[in-house]
Amino acid sequence: MLYTLAGGGTLCGLAALVLLIVSTATDFWMQYRYSGSSANQGLWRFCINHKCHAHTITVAFWDATRAFMLLAVLSCFAGVVLGLSAFTNGTKNRRVRTGGIALVLSGFLALLALAIYTGVTVTFFGKRFLDWRFSWSYIIGWVAIFLAFAAGVFQLCAYQRTTAEPAPSNNPDS
Repeated sequence: MLYTLAGGGTLCGLAALVLLIVSTATDFWMQYRYSGSSANQGLWRFCINHKCHAHTITVAFWDATRAFMLLAVLSCFAGVVLGLSAFTNGTKNRRVRTGGIALVLSGFLALLALAIYTGVTVTFFGKRFLDWRFSWSYIIGWVAIFLAFAAGVFQLCAYQRTTAEPAPSNNPDS
């Protein structure tokens, strides 16, 4: 049962890691119309009429969202590595538990990042641009949050199962 839960958690964590990297690195968090042209923006730059520019204004919400997303990626990576390392030398209960905690932390950090971005986007950009919508990178971020939480829960359940099961006895009489 440990290998099933820990393996499922590791696979979910790996999928969450890939999705977190893709959503953090791409420029399609929000799409809107700007001066009659289509525009999109990501965490690192914005693009208008297929010409991309770096964000020149350092606003606290950009920095917080970037920082939380990068910390979520690092935490998810640590959780996946700990989950994989639990299989190399037999089951290491502490590694499975620590990997589960890292994956839940990753989901929580990404949740904070997307909550900050959502709040600012709806209150500020929602009033500034009439024709706007969240784009696919933003949605992938929410899917990654779900997968990271699920991976962490699987890892923690695997740890609970192994600590609750009694050790097999080596009694030759039975």
